[in-house]
Amino acid sequence: MHKVISEKTNGLVGTLKIPGDKSISHRALILGSVARGTTEIKGLLESEDVLNTAKALQKLGTLIRKTDEGLWIVQSNGPFKQPDSVIDMGNSGTGVRLLMGVLAAYPIRVELTGDASLRSRPMKRITDPLSETGAVFETTNGKLPIVMQGYADDRAFSYTMPVASAQLKSALLLAGLRKKQTTTVYEPVACRDHTERMLKAFGADITVEKNKDNVNVITLRGGNTLKACSVFVPADISSAAFAIVAALITGNSDITVENVGLNPLRTGILDVLLKMGADIRFENKREIAGEPVADLRVRSSSLKGIDVPAETAPSMIDEYPILAIAAAFADGETILRGLSELKVKESDRFRAIIDGLNKNGIECGEIGDDSLQIRGIGKKPCGGGLIESKLDHRIAMSFMVMGMASENPVCIDDISSVATSFPEFISLMNKAGANIHDYCD
Repeated sequence: MHKVISEKTNGLVGTLKIPGDKSISHRALILGSVARGTTEIKGLLESEDVLNTAKALQKLGTLIRKTDEGLWIVQSNGPFKQPDSVIDMGNSGTGVRLLMGVLAAYPIRVELTGDASLRSRPMKRITDPLSETGAVFETTNGKLPIVMQGYADDRAFSYTMPVASAQLKSALLLAGLRKKQTTTVYEPVACRDHTERMLKAFGADITVEKNKDNVNVITLRGGNTLKACSVFVPADISSAAFAIVAALITGNSDITVENVGLNPLRTGILDVLLKMGADIRFENKREIAGEPVADLRVRSSSLKGIDVPAETAPSMIDEYPILAIAAAFADGETILRGLSELKVKESDRFRAIIDGLNKNGIECGEIGDDSLQIRGIGKKPCGGGLIESKLDHRIAMSFMVMGMASENPVCIDDISSVATSFPEFISLMNKAGANIHDYCD
């Protein structure tokens, strides 16, 4: 356990370089491992989650190394080979679900596990659809550890998404990469499309079109070998969100966050903050490797509470904990709707947000089964609470941000999970003016 205390700051200033996007990093490693040729990845997020994906791919036979210049080199070594031991994915929900997708098409037997947090998370929404492709999964209660037997199936496959889930959509598309026939995914509610964009960059024959019912029809045609390419990983907007909100709620702040990925299906957090009155300016807009990118200048702002509709959730599901912190400092009530997905993340984030805000002097409660009501006070909350992170990196970072602007410091009982997505968080924020340090009782 690593306990820290986050104390009030006089403001954040400077230019911040946020680590690479976690979603894109996972996908670049996986697609590079099945593409013909040598893939070069610049800006790969070197967090525990992503490195566990790299280790898993190496166990399956992929050649992966990092150069002295910081480039990651990924080279397929033929079809995946059956590993000689269990593959441990640590805390990476994205990594294990995408890996199950790509492995579903290989006739090998693989056992997958993870840490205590990952072993508690449901996997049936991935394994059940993948079973329809011919893969077989042995599990208890639909959770890790899982033993899977892939199946080389050339039949055409189609699936209609019951919920908006980029992990499920991506797993199904990855499972179709070795087919000679077509894989079709019907997506009634659009969610992040990094997989589709990257598949196209690697030479896949993939199209996304709307049908007459306004449903996205994603068509991956088989019989096409992926070709290696160079991948630039932009800064992760999910990680940038912590610095952005920190600057908005702390006085005298003026920061620039460089090279932030602005995939239109990931920018819900920015749209909501702008509606709340945030001073965020988009500078140096450009496109790199198929993904829109910009530098974001963020200054202290007076925020107001708003009603955030459920339709926003797919574009910012990981950002609700830090949005809840912004809402606590806003003037007036904020309602966050459609958050059922938060209950099955690294922790029950839905309950963690309520408990954490209440401990720090902010009224927060649930409305129905999937919505939160946060009574912002338009000034600094009292703070002073002790947060149980429950091995959840986003809860830990969110409440460290709260401590930067509360009247009293906020303590977090264990920040060890932060290494899974943003290892440099504390050092980066302290360099900009935060005051986060180890705490001993």
